[in-house]
Amino acid sequence: MAEKKEKTYELQFIKGIGPKRAEVLARAGINTLHDLLNFFPRKYVDRSKIITLDQLQADQEVTVLGRIEAVGIRHGRRRYFYIVISDGKGLLEALWFNSIDYFKNLFKVGEWVSLSGKVSFYLGFQMVHPDYDRLGEGELDKLLNTGKILAFYSGSEAFKRVGLNSYTFRRIFFNLLHDRLPDVEEYMPQEIQVSRQLLPRAEAYREIHIPQDQRLLEKAIYRFKYEEFFQLQLMLALQRAHQKARPMGFTFNKKSERLEKLYHNLPFEMTEAQKRVVREIRNDMRKPVPMNRLLQGDVGSGKTLVAVMAMLIAVDNGKQAALMAPTEILAEQHYFNIRKMVEPLGVRVILLTGSTTQKERRLIAEETSKGEPLIIIGTHALIYDSTQLPELGLIVIDEQHRFGVLQRARLIEKDVRADVLVMTATPIPRTLALTAYGNLDISVIDEMPPNRQKVTTLWRFDDAAPKIYDFIRKKVDSGEQAYIVYPLVEESEKLDLKAATEAYHRLSATEFKNYKVGLLHGRLKAAEKEAIMSRFARNEIQILISTTVIEVGIDVPNATIMLIEHAERFGLSQLHQLRGRVGRGTGKSYCILKTPFNLGEIAQKRMKIMTETQDGFVIAEKDLELRGWGDFFGTKQSGMPDFKIANPITDGEILQQARQDAFELVKHDPFLRGHQPLLKFLQTHLKKRMNLINIS
Repeated sequence: MAEKKEKTYELQFIKGIGPKRAEVLARAGINTLHDLLNFFPRKYVDRSKIITLDQLQADQEVTVLGRIEAVGIRHGRRRYFYIVISDGKGLLEALWFNSIDYFKNLFKVGEWVSLSGKVSFYLGFQMVHPDYDRLGEGELDKLLNTGKILAFYSGSEAFKRVGLNSYTFRRIFFNLLHDRLPDVEEYMPQEIQVSRQLLPRAEAYREIHIPQDQRLLEKAIYRFKYEEFFQLQLMLALQRAHQKARPMGFTFNKKSERLEKLYHNLPFEMTEAQKRVVREIRNDMRKPVPMNRLLQGDVGSGKTLVAVMAMLIAVDNGKQAALMAPTEILAEQHYFNIRKMVEPLGVRVILLTGSTTQKERRLIAEETSKGEPLIIIGTHALIYDSTQLPELGLIVIDEQHRFGVLQRARLIEKDVRADVLVMTATPIPRTLALTAYGNLDISVIDEMPPNRQKVTTLWRFDDAAPKIYDFIRKKVDSGEQAYIVYPLVEESEKLDLKAATEAYHRLSATEFKNYKVGLLHGRLKAAEKEAIMSRFARNEIQILISTTVIEVGIDVPNATIMLIEHAERFGLSQLHQLRGRVGRGTGKSYCILKTPFNLGEIAQKRMKIMTETQDGFVIAEKDLELRGWGDFFGTKQSGMPDFKIANPITDGEILQQARQDAFELVKHDPFLRGHQPLLKFLQTHLKKRMNLINIS
């Protein structure tokens, strides 16, 4: 606590902050001058290019700025939402015909907005569906009389209460940076500063907060984007360089007879992509250096089979294999599916999760400590020190974007010689894979099994429920099966369960009273879940009402319909995962997204994307555009870098430059002995990541 007070104390003496504001900033994670300088603007408005409202002409593409004087909804031939803005010199009306409920809650009288679009004239100047930026309240004179580029900062209710808004932040940074640049350490190697023409760090801070012109602002933004990428890529380069310091790995030279047997007994032909990836993994496992490989592919591309084959190589070479999944449900599903594949080959499969009793744990610990070849599947429970895996040869980590770097490292510590295969069920665009998994070799299954059907995806509103139920009845009458999925409500498993349970009781007594209806949810015991899934697979259950436990792992070729209730509550990746449960047989399959009529703009975009494409890589790209890369990974939970300014999707070129420079630097100076300022910066600001280098 003392340390925090001391840091807060430093900030309060900066002109424009004071004790109260310093306290609020500290609660937002801004404790030091370094934190404050790295509180970057979220956007800019270039006042030099904005025209006043008395200069408007029809058919011009312009950007204008004004205070909202009126908002409302008009009912004519078409209903629309409007705002009227004024800058003291003229008026302009902006109209939106779509997402009316979204906009009526967005704009408030008294706040300033900038609008960009084509001007038209009908009883006055108008813009239809303009691009907009909300600029906050006040600042009339300042905004209209300055010809500069204005920075705008993220706010919060706490900031508002102590008067911290974009205007006060601009004033704080003006006082701090305008006349005298603060003492900012320059840690970037001289050769990189020259080759990439980077602005000096102190100057870049001034230009990003109080830009003099567009050219210098762009150079400052480039500097900090490059810097964020460079820090991460340097970490990845150091990790890769120091992996060589790990003990030699295992050499899996013995041919796996069980793999051959599984391959020849498959009821289908593996895709060429699957075969290629198995060869890549096999080659890695033959080398004495521990494997570090990322396996990615779209929903239903057959990643689990590839992982099982890798585990069989380990087992046939006398080693143990561990698979770690992020949730109990997923661990259980892997357990059921993998057991079916390998138990006939004489391979022991063990499940270890948080629900495993103490008595069962003792028996498992006894069995695994003998070092006999086996496969153990589990959750974070696998990390616990009590789980002894003396002959651990392969670790498979099913990421699902939910594991942290630290958790991954702890499992690898079980045996630093073990090969590591990281699976991800959501395809990751290349630049993002370089960012998230830049120290791993990457294998991509970029081909779908030939039996996978295109799934017709439809978006329907709640009032279409009777027609949807009628459609499901007709399909079930013809011998097919259906899923009805309910979302997680407010991150509460109880509410999640309640929604599905109520629907089960209601629908099995009304719409589907003549059908065999089942209920599946996360609170059932593992054996109960397996029994229900088996009954559904045998068509003893025709309609399965479920929570999101069916997101991964259920393969019922006869299930051709999926109805997703409240589809707006799901992210794109999760909707894509759910849709992957149908289209696994020969029958035509349907995924119906059911939502209320009034949806926000982003939810509407998600529904449209789902109806337009089934390509997981395209969906991942769109998901990143809508949610931002940090939300896509859940940076807080996963230990991923939470970039403040860089974006791996839109700034791919800068990422490649930073990666090239970082790996080149580490190649010539793996301990950074010739780059002491850089080493000191990493140890000060990225201490936790530095600690991971020898183990991750």
